Amino acid sequence: MTQEGEKLATEHSAQAQDGEVEVSVAKKPAGNSRAERTASYDLADFPELTGREEDFRFTPLKRLKGLHAGELTGAAPAVTVSGPDLVTVETVGREDPRVGAAGIPEDRLSANAWAHFREATVVTIPQEAEVDETISVEIEGTHTEAAAQHVIVEAKPFSKARVVLRHSGTAVVSQNIEFIVGDSAQLTVVSLQEWQDEGTAHASAQHGKLGRDAHFKHVSVNLGGDIVRVTPAVRYTGPGGSVEMYGLTFVDDGQHLESRLFVDHSQPNCVSRVSYKSALQGRAAHGVWVGDVLIRPEAEGTDTYELNRNLILNDGPRMDSIPNLEIETGLIEGAGHASTTGQLDAEHLYYLMSRGIPEVEARRLVVRGFLFEILQQIEDEGIEARLRDVVEAELSNADH
Repeated sequence: MTQEGEKLATEHSAQAQDGEVEVSVAKKPAGNSRAERTASYDLADFPELTGREEDFRFTPLKRLKGLHAGELTGAAPAVTVSGPDLVTVETVGREDPRVGAAGIPEDRLSANAWAHFREATVVTIPQEAEVDETISVEIEGTHTEAAAQHVIVEAKPFSKARVVLRHSGTAVVSQNIEFIVGDSAQLTVVSLQEWQDEGTAHASAQHGKLGRDAHFKHVSVNLGGDIVRVTPAVRYTGPGGSVEMYGLTFVDDGQHLESRLFVDHSQPNCVSRVSYKSALQGRAAHGVWVGDVLIRPEAEGTDTYELNRNLILNDGPRMDSIPNLEIETGLIEGAGHASTTGQLDAEHLYYLMSRGIPEVEARRLVVRGFLFEILQQIEDEGIEARLRDVVEAELSNADH
């Protein structure tokens, strides 16, 4: 374990579990605090997976196609970056000091990707630059041989930008993606998982590091892929930081789409807000959401809340939703969480149908209102419109 990993592995003194949770909610075993999690760049520090581990008990390991155990020697998906000239794009080797600056692997998937990647794509927003145009990072897969990938986005102090990472095509890939948000910088990141369903296995550890008074918005949209596991984690390195994390997932028959996030409050007077929503359809559809928030003893003045809401659109889907909140100091502004999973509200549907709206359209209206709230957080009208069309197509499938 690295020195920083040892620093992260501190003992916890309290754990809180509350909120309205309707499906698959469990407390973490004693001694299994996020503060005690192994963090290391060395793959040997992570035992081979059995599927009984807390972090992988919902994940079908066989469908990962060796991303957790094998040699990741395939060609990584192609990366194409477009944006204004003031944004720099580099390809660097493993020895570059920015590699690993935002986070350390905390599971075997991330560590295996770290062990096998050969080069990293680095996107840099200069200090004090305000970039109005969306910076596009297209990640396109054309191979199904297991591969590793590394991408870094750095927003220098006092800069402001929006970056959209769009995953498409077919791939078997494990990623480490780093977001370095400098002091007083404002960075919005949108991670779109729009893979082809058949043949795609995708694991993405997304590490965010915030400086003093920095603001970081992370929006994750999971729509495609056979198995997709996205694990965003955020840590503060100075006081006054704020984080918003949003997620939209639409799970079809046969898909396994999983989101596991971690907000590590280790600095005073920081804020975090988390809101994830999922819709599921099809008997073999499986969604997973796990939200971990840790408030360390030194994080006085923390204000945090996380919410997960899930809609089951027909018979058969499975949704596992687990919010975890650990509080190690009583000197906070507020902390809470909630999780709900259920079917469409019958009274809401009746209200719409009583006003002459056909049942199929009434169902669509309810789901649109439920999901599109998340899409609005992207703040790019072109991308929002395209994703609305994708969701409409998914809803059309649900009607048949």
